[in-house]
This record gives sequence, structure tokens and C-alpha cells, in this order.
Amino acid sequence: MAVGSLPGLRLDRTGAAIVGAGAMLAAGILTLEEAWRSIHYETILLLFGMMIVVANLRIAGFFPAVAQWFVRRAHAPQTLLASVVAITAVLSAMFVNDTVCIVMTPLVIEITRSLGRRPLPYLLAVAMASNVGSAATITGNPQNMMIGGFSGIPFAVFFFKLAPVALFGIFVTYLLLRWLHRDEFADRARVEIPEQPIPVDRMLLIKSLTAAILMFGALFLGAPIAVSAMVAGAALLITRRVHPEEVYAQIDWSLLVLFCGLFVVLAGVEKTSLDEELFAFAATFHLEKLPVLSLVSLILSNLVSNVPSVMLFKPVIQRLPNAQEAWMALSMSATLAGNLTLAGSMANLIVAERARDAHRITFWEHTRAGLPLTLITVAAGTAWLLWLRP
Repeated sequence: MAVGSLPGLRLDRTGAAIVGAGAMLAAGILTLEEAWRSIHYETILLLFGMMIVVANLRIAGFFPAVAQWFVRRAHAPQTLLASVVAITAVLSAMFVNDTVCIVMTPLVIEITRSLGRRPLPYLLAVAMASNVGSAATITGNPQNMMIGGFSGIPFAVFFFKLAPVALFGIFVTYLLLRWLHRDEFADRARVEIPEQPIPVDRMLLIKSLTAAILMFGALFLGAPIAVSAMVAGAALLITRRVHPEEVYAQIDWSLLVLFCGLFVVLAGVEKTSLDEELFAFAATFHLEKLPVLSLVSLILSNLVSNVPSVMLFKPVIQRLPNAQEAWMALSMSATLAGNLTLAGSMANLIVAERARDAHRITFWEHTRAGLPLTLITVAAGTAWLLWLRP
């Protein structure tokens, strides 16, 4: 994956996973049947079901309608920033954060343009709050979904342990961006945000929200995560209002293929002695110590991205004395590490790409806020998990 970004190559993360899976088969490390069995279908079904639910909410107009309702009630630059941070984080905790960035970025650009404000701090708020908020739940981002499938941690346990970290991160994000861009927020003049007409399919919105509420209710009551997501997604496909192709067009098929390819690669690693050597190597760093695990995860997530880094940690964490605690620390650090640099998470890249015409976010502009935010939140999250120890 790192080599794919070198000049002269056009190999993305999904392509690298496919090449890796193909190499496992070509080298005879795995048979085709073993490759099929290696795919963790619970994770794939969870991700796929959530994509269907989110797709229906997007088609119904839920995300821009909710975001605009909250943002329009902000009558000062600082309250506008707070609104953007809060609504982005909350929506990212409930649904996949990448989708929230896709919806929030053009809305923020339109609002800042109409008010004559600098878009940069508000765009950074979208990217960083989406990463922070998604740390609270298993459904917040792809790596959390993968960890939820690997670890078997109940949805409610995951939420109650990591939601306080996300809440702390929300406040830090707001305070840090307000301080770094204090010239933007020195003006306390009242602002009136014009209302933009947003088409909303009320019947589809009611149906989609009902399915989402029932799904989250089932998750908090301890229902199987993958089953809950798939049942909710399947129920939403039974409709006369939306053509299925509209829903399928919203599915991130390349992400699903990426996961499948990584599962095959990981199975090949576990079949050889490489996982033993990897664990022996990791033992020299004492990854059973949460501060060390968080730091290594932070670094690795920014080298190969957070989803592949979670895959690399799987053989190691399964052998640690307190695997559940280690999974929680990995989820927290790998997610919050996405704020470190502009290329640290897909959410950052989505915001930067969709905002390119309004403001080209530079590497320094992001890192200036992302570096301290990452260090503060990861340190606080690690301290919180240590404090929760019995």
C-alpha cells in the first residue's frame, strides 16, 4: 500500500489488497477454499447493511436537512463553528463518518461563501470532528466495524467506554480551532445564515429513520451487530419509492473489496510462521502496555492507513493478556490518529477534495491543528482506558 503511492504507480488501497490476496493464492499459501473461508462475513455484512441504511437516509435528504437546521441557529462565527463540530461528530458517531463528510463539506462551503467568512476553520472542523465523533461507536467508521467483528465487544460496552473520549475530543477540536484561527472569530457581529431549499422525501425519511432507530435500539440491547445492520438494510430495500439502483450507487464497493482482500492476506500470514515472528517482534515493544500500543498504532495508522493497521495488529492483540482492553485502545488510537495529517484518514481527503475549488487545504494548514489535536486526544483516551481498569 505504501509502494502504490510512489511516482509511476497508480495502485490504490483496494488494488493493493487484491494484489496481496492474489499473491497468497499464486504462492500456494492458501487454497481458494481457504481464501473464501478467511473472509470475515460478519464485518462485511455489518458494513454493507450500514451502507444501505445510510444510502436511504442520504436519498431522503436527512443529512443536509439536519445539518442545516442546526447550523442556521448559529448567529455568530464561534457558534457556527461549535454547531459544525457538534453535528458532524454526532452524525459520524451514528453513521459512517466518510458519508457525513461528503454531505457536510458542500454545506459548509455554501454557508461560509454566503456569509463572506473564511472556510478553512469550518472545513477543518468537519474533517476532524468526523474522526473524533466516529471513535464513539462500532458503526462510526470501517476500522471500528472491523474491530467489533474481531473482538465481539458488545455495542453498548464499546459506546460507554469510548464515548467520553469522543466527547472530550469534541471540546478540544472546537477550542483548538477557535484559538488557532482566533482572527476569524474575533468578530462577534450577528450573522444570519440563509436557508437553502433542501429536497426531502418525507415518507422515505420516516421509514429510514425508523429503521435506523430500531437498529440502534437492538444494538444497545445486545443484538448481533451484523444481523441488526443487515435486517435494517434489507427492510429498507422493500419499497416502491426508491429504485434499488439508486441505493446500490451509494455503496462503497471498493471498500468492501478492500476488506475481503485484507482478510485473505491476513489468513495467509496466520497460516505461516510470520504471525509468530510478528508477535515476537511486537513483544519487544511491550504492546501490552496501553501507552505503547496507542503510540505504535498512531504511527502505523499514518503510514499504511487505519484499516490496514488494524489488520496488522490482529494476530498480536489476540495473544495479549487483556485482549478486549487492547482492542479498545487500538480502536481509539487508530481512529484519532486520522487527524494527525491530511492523508491520515479518508475523511480528511474527502473534505480536501470536495473543498478544492473553494479552498485548497494544505498539508501544513491541517497538520497545524491536527498534530496537537491528535496528541492530546490519544493521550487523554489512553489515560481514560487506564483509569477504567478494575
